[in-house]
Amino acid sequence: MQFQERISQHFQDSIETKQMAMEMLAPSIEVASECMVNSLLSGGKILSCGNGGSAGDAQHFSSELLNRFERERPSLPAIALTTDSSTITSIANDYHYNEIFSKQIRALGNNGDVLLAISTSGNSANVIQAIQAAHDREMHVVVLSGKDGGDIASILQPEDIEIRVPSDVTARIQEVHLLAIHCLCDLIDLQLFGPLD
Repeated sequence: MQFQERISQHFQDSIETKQMAMEMLAPSIEVASECMVNSLLSGGKILSCGNGGSAGDAQHFSSELLNRFERERPSLPAIALTTDSSTITSIANDYHYNEIFSKQIRALGNNGDVLLAISTSGNSANVIQAIQAAHDREMHVVVLSGKDGGDIASILQPEDIEIRVPSDVTARIQEVHLLAIHCLCDLIDLQLFGPLD
């Protein structure tokens, strides 16, 4: 029974974190979706990055846009910067691991594109450099973070959008990040293609 109680506590903690985050994050998620839609309507694309579980979230988001979320619709331009192992390892080997995303952004990012930067701690050096590269390329920046926002919070510009989960627990932050990603996908589809029948 001890294991089941522990499982129940994880569920309860996740529910409480999501309830706390719901009102706090809804406005930022809405604004982020509008930013992404405006970029897509202007011929832009969305680049995403993160490490570990956040890399998985970046890829999840990209696949929902490129393929489909909950409806049949045209593919939307999105690139997860975490998927090309040859590029990532060559940059890390020839330069530095902190540059694995920024060098890709400098090559692929254009004025008006969006960077979705994901870091539960807000302290990932390669994500920080990615944001700086996006600023240099005059891209829009949306950040999924947690805890106190970390070092990322200090480099954000007024027009950047931070969706910061009110938790210090990495697992809870990641769970809310996934929900925020699904909200973004839903709102993008709604704004571009109207409500589901």
